[in-house]
Amino acid sequence: MELKVHINNIHGSQMAAKITGKFTIDDHEFRFTAIAFGRIGGQNIGAKLSQTTEKELKKLGYDVDEVILLLQRNLLQGDLTLPEGLTKESFVDD
Repeated sequence: MELKVHINNIHGSQMAAKITGKFTIDDHEFRFTAIAFGRIGGQNIGAKLSQTTEKELKKLGYDVDEVILLLQRNLLQGDLTLPEGLTKESFVDD
């Protein structure tokens, strides 16, 4: 399964931030929100999908838990695209 992530917006700081965006799987696009935490205990991201998105994923034959894990992994590893004007340096702590 190939999942691509695009960030729409990030609100917060390097310690904690709310992320909104979308991801695509096989030409199907879905929205998500996530909370990213840093520093204490390392980096962590909790992604959330709406019930409507979860139902649509199931209808298309995807395992929702697997999709969420892959989405979170892409977010943690920085495998994503950002809107123009937003750089990783603005929210990533070196």
